[in-house]
Amino acid sequence: MPAPAFDVVVFGATSFVGQILCRYLLAQFGGKGKAGLRWAMAARSNTKLAALKAELGAEASSMTLITADSADETSLRAMCAQTRVVASTVGPYALYGDLLVKVCAQSGTDYCDLTGETPWIARMIKSYEASAQQSGARIVPCCGFDSIPSDLGVWFVQRLAREQFGAPCNQIKMRVKKMRGGASGGTVASMLNIVKEARSNAQLRRELANPYSLCPPDYRAPARQTDLRGAKYERDFDAWCGPFVMAAINTRVVFRSNSLLAREASAAYYGDDFCYDEAMLTGQGFAGRSVATGLAAGLVTFTIAAAIAPTRWLMTSLVLPAPGQGPSPRAQENGFYDIRFIGRTAAGKVVAAKVTGDRDPGYGSTAKMLGQAATCLALDIRKTGKDSLAGGFWTPATAFGDKLISRLTAHSGLVFEKLPQ
Repeated sequence: MPAPAFDVVVFGATSFVGQILCRYLLAQFGGKGKAGLRWAMAARSNTKLAALKAELGAEASSMTLITADSADETSLRAMCAQTRVVASTVGPYALYGDLLVKVCAQSGTDYCDLTGETPWIARMIKSYEASAQQSGARIVPCCGFDSIPSDLGVWFVQRLAREQFGAPCNQIKMRVKKMRGGASGGTVASMLNIVKEARSNAQLRRELANPYSLCPPDYRAPARQTDLRGAKYERDFDAWCGPFVMAAINTRVVFRSNSLLAREASAAYYGDDFCYDEAMLTGQGFAGRSVATGLAAGLVTFTIAAAIAPTRWLMTSLVLPAPGQGPSPRAQENGFYDIRFIGRTAAGKVVAAKVTGDRDPGYGSTAKMLGQAATCLALDIRKTGKDSLAGGFWTPATAFGDKLISRLTAHSGLVFEKLPQ
């Protein structure tokens, strides 16, 4: 078979995040592959693609545009035949992502996305992992704010612990210290779709409550995990904390990373008794407790309202952003996040670290993370030979590890830093 014409194709280039991603890749690599990455833009509408190309300016004038529809298998197969990696921004993935994952898994085309939809990921693993393993396709979901900072943050902390203490941490806490960013209609639509499906599906509710729902079925972890649902004073951070809305996906990805490390008999395995949880720091004293309580109440209220059809319609019609909408360029530029980690080994040794990022976490920063993940998959992660990665469904930590951390710190505004403890 001839080599594909492109290293990466951005599928959903005209979507809200897709446009941000294309601008980022153009700034990083140019439009002609002269900086080491051959890439192209794909979407359902050729008219919108042409408009985006014109908006990107002269540097993009020679770029290839590919018309492909998430519901048209023929067009998806034609797109995959032209590239080594597909980076998909087309969500909600539970509504629009199945067919592309099927085609990638069967054709041997590598794939990454920015989904945070745990049930969909579990369904794709069950349906297509065998095909991906046979074809050699490396499928890596969750390559945005959910869940790269969490998954690679834990990977980073565990490396520090092994280097300093000769053993991994059997407990790590992640706390969001500061964050500024807005929500887009695509993210809101994904959350609403999960709540809507769970309301009438008892099996899905059980799956959502299972912290190991993304782990291989034969993985039996004895450690009991907890999700923070109310206000809690956190002595390790000397502050109150409340629920973090992305914990439901991030923790599942981290546990899948650990289960895959166990399956591969990796020296990086975190251990059978590994515990991990996430929350948001809200400050000290009465004010901190009040904010934490408000976070918990707000999350419950949103879930209840999203589960009821009339209130869900009111939210989507009058309050929440519609698909295709999101933070303004200025808001993306002014966004940031500061995430803290504290880990303990079985012997009680403590290690602390932080992961920070510039730009709006869900959009400006997510686009840069997805761009570098796709580039890393195309250029740095071999399919054969020494240090190669086999076909199958992987996580950011197990697929990329330190190679992606190096790319993110060099090109994406992220910092992974050890803290004194």
